[in-house]
Amino acid sequence: MTHQFHSTVLREYDIRGIIGETLGAEDARAIGRGFGTLMKRAGGTKVAVGYDGRVSSPMLEHALIEGLNASGVNVRRIGMGATPMLYYAEASAEDVHGGIQITGSHNPANYNGFKMVFQGRPFFGADIQRLGAMAAAGDWDDGTGSVESVEILERYVERLLAGLEGVPHEKLASLRVGWDAGNGAAGPALEALAAKLPGEHHLLFTEVDGNFPNHHPDPTVEANLQDLVKLVAEKNLDFGVAFDGDGDRIGAIDGTGRIIWGDQLLMIYAEDLLQRLPGSTIIADVKASRALFDQVSQHGGKPLMWKTGHSLIKSKMKETNSPLAGEMSGHVFFADDYYGYDDALYAGVRLIAASARLGHSVTELRGAMPGMLNTPEMRFQVDESRKFAAIDEVKQRLSGPDAPSGIEVNDTDGVRVNTPDGWWLLRASNTQDVLVARAESDSEEGLARLMQQIDDQLAASGLERGAQAAH
Repeated sequence: MTHQFHSTVLREYDIRGIIGETLGAEDARAIGRGFGTLMKRAGGTKVAVGYDGRVSSPMLEHALIEGLNASGVNVRRIGMGATPMLYYAEASAEDVHGGIQITGSHNPANYNGFKMVFQGRPFFGADIQRLGAMAAAGDWDDGTGSVESVEILERYVERLLAGLEGVPHEKLASLRVGWDAGNGAAGPALEALAAKLPGEHHLLFTEVDGNFPNHHPDPTVEANLQDLVKLVAEKNLDFGVAFDGDGDRIGAIDGTGRIIWGDQLLMIYAEDLLQRLPGSTIIADVKASRALFDQVSQHGGKPLMWKTGHSLIKSKMKETNSPLAGEMSGHVFFADDYYGYDDALYAGVRLIAASARLGHSVTELRGAMPGMLNTPEMRFQVDESRKFAAIDEVKQRLSGPDAPSGIEVNDTDGVRVNTPDGWWLLRASNTQDVLVARAESDSEEGLARLMQQIDDQLAASGLERGAQAAH
């Protein structure tokens, strides 16, 4: 028995495809066979399996479990829920050695995929490619595994509530918060959580519906937050929190409807954490604002700029013993009193706790941030064969003898260039044939000059900042 995956399915951070076109039951079975075989060879015996609210998820779950069992691995089914609930099932149980969540995350409704964790570490990059090689060679162990179904929602919600421990109840009792689950998989956990949180909570779209009838569940897109903005305005709430389709990314707005972007949320979390854990390393990806790195330093922390990608950030946290990390995309990782994975529900609880401990409303905290001018993340299509090559060409030009003076180049992930006007970034996406650009300055004129530098570098490599690419 061998299996061939579609060429687009095995990605850098996860496995993802279009149901009925590039991804189906046979792929799920092969993933189970490969993952189960690797687990057994590493001495593991049990894998937790969960799935999101997409229409195709139960079908993929059935086939995945068949594959895991056929390789001799036992399965703990946790049913439908958010990706971080699956991570919790893996992290909190000593007899569970890995986990697989079936999820299409924030992709369109006809997509689905798999996010995996292997003996407490992210399973990505070369690990995922290895599943493909094993399938092509039929390199699978045979065996017979068992299946048990376990209800963990209640335990998971209790664990989320622990994020408020030590915060005086009177500081929380008057809180009024809006939440938008976007018809994603976090809905049931959010309902259970809100029922136990102090204060007043107003919920939107908690019914799980894989067709996403109200708006697409990607909280980094401004249009998707408009229902929440309206709710916060109508009810005069303190702030609002939104989730992506599988509950591992957070979006937020303050009481005036201003968006609090991923790096700005991290500024709030970092200020709170550094009061209790001074000197900590705080990690953010290369797309984050300079204001965040400056603020971490000002509060006695060690800022660390790292590569974009939730698996890469999690790995770097372990390596540096960092208690907190985040990405512009809304992945926030707490290893301080938590497990170090990205959990948007827990991040929502920690936003409540941070505001209470810092003694300022979320609106005040957002208002105190420096007014930087930055572009949104600009994504544009580039031929797959050119995307990394073009970045290398830019690096060479900016480090060569003809490089403009007064610039500083950081090549952690692509090219991030600091200039007297601010900074600009150009990087290749690991998951799509796309280049990503971003720039930040404290003046309109400075921002225009930075954009010109991006365009000049692209032109020198025969490219242009063309049509925006979809996520």
